[in-house]
Amino acid sequence: MKAATLNELKQELSHLPTDELLDICTRLARFKKENKELLTYLLFEAHDERSYIANVKESIALEMDEIPKDNNLYLIKKSLRKVVRNATKYIRYSGSKIVEVEVLLFFCEQLKDSGIAIHKSQAITNLYEMQLKKTNKTIALLHEDLQYDYHLQMEAFL
Repeated sequence: MKAATLNELKQELSHLPTDELLDICTRLARFKKENKELLTYLLFEAHDERSYIANVKESIALEMDEIPKDNNLYLIKKSLRKVVRNATKYIRYSGSKIVEVEVLLFFCEQLKDSGIAIHKSQAITNLYEMQLKKTNKTIALLHEDLQYDYHLQMEAFL
């Protein structure tokens, strides 16, 4: 089965009555956890970005606390990748550049403060530097005042 384009889906959905749209949304939410999480964000959290950012930061902090602090670099790398994957998922839900910068900066701060030897493993170093690079790219897309504020925060990581 070939999937329809986004434009075709949008046109078709615009012609459906409200009851059918409700049925489609609930059916879509039943099939995948990410669909349910996105729907939850859109319905309950999209109107208050500040509290959403706070919830995401709390979630990242909890995940960072669960990372093993021993010398098993494999488990540390695997756990860090999971945290980054979840952070990226939360960023994608909002679609906001400010949320992206705030979450990535918080992740970098947590990683730096965690006591994990970042430079002991090349993979962890690359992961950390990649998040900083993504943050810099996103900051460049923001308003000048916000750019200045976030660049001040970025200097702490460099």
